[in-house]
Amino acid sequence: MVYAVKIIKDLQLEDDYTLLVTGTVQEEDCDGIPWQYIIEEDKVRPEFVVITEPTSCRIYRGHRGRMEIKVSTHGISCHGSAPERGDNAIYKMAPIILEIQQLNERLKQHDFLGKGTMTISEIFYSSPSRCAVADGCAISIDRRLTIGETHLSALEEIRKLPSVIATGATVEMYNYARPSYTGLVYPTESYFPTWLIPETHPICQAMIHSYQGLFDKDPIVDKWTFSTNGVTIMGRYGIPCIGFGPGDEKEAHAPNEKTRKHDLVIASAIYATLPLQYVQHQQKGDE
Repeated sequence: MVYAVKIIKDLQLEDDYTLLVTGTVQEEDCDGIPWQYIIEEDKVRPEFVVITEPTSCRIYRGHRGRMEIKVSTHGISCHGSAPERGDNAIYKMAPIILEIQQLNERLKQHDFLGKGTMTISEIFYSSPSRCAVADGCAISIDRRLTIGETHLSALEEIRKLPSVIATGATVEMYNYARPSYTGLVYPTESYFPTWLIPETHPICQAMIHSYQGLFDKDPIVDKWTFSTNGVTIMGRYGIPCIGFGPGDEKEAHAPNEKTRKHDLVIASAIYATLPLQYVQHQQKGDE
């Protein structure tokens, strides 16, 4: 994006627009939290945002949302030599784990974004010692949300599971409140809404036309499997987002992750021509 700004200046592609380039922090820990701050505290509300996460130089117009859920069971500890005197919280969790695995197979499907999913990502316990019955057990669930699913509906699905009801387990959403590199704590709930714009949206059409004009072929228009800052920008605040970035999504965070020089050239060209293309597209629409 920084080099794209230089290209804009060198080729005199400026027009009636203001271009902001942001380098955001903490996205890996809490998707969208930097943009919550930008919008709420800095009062910056752009007309659209280009997300430069890896897309294999394809145009991405949405992705599933996600949330982080905690399920806890509670028991009574006793000496491990006489477990019948206690109430083992880990045993209570066992049927819940099985029913969550089964629930994953029944979640909603969307033709474009795909299916909602859930997986258990962490498990914890509390016990006085290795020679005692566990009095507490908790699991973390990574829940991916498709169109038609919300944090409330996802929590309710788990609360209605027979094993959750039978064991009296608690189901809640995590909150995020870790300090940034500056020490600032900006608390927020660990809910990251689904977002999607239609292919006919002006920003999507402007990027398609930029790609066609530069490379004389049609781009592939698709969506991310993982999550981005778009969960806040579009998901929470309704500010249109479009994705285009160098590198392959499937390699993100993998040992073989790389960024091809060729991709950087393509992406820089798109970023440099998109603002003017968007302005011209809007002007034609006003005629």
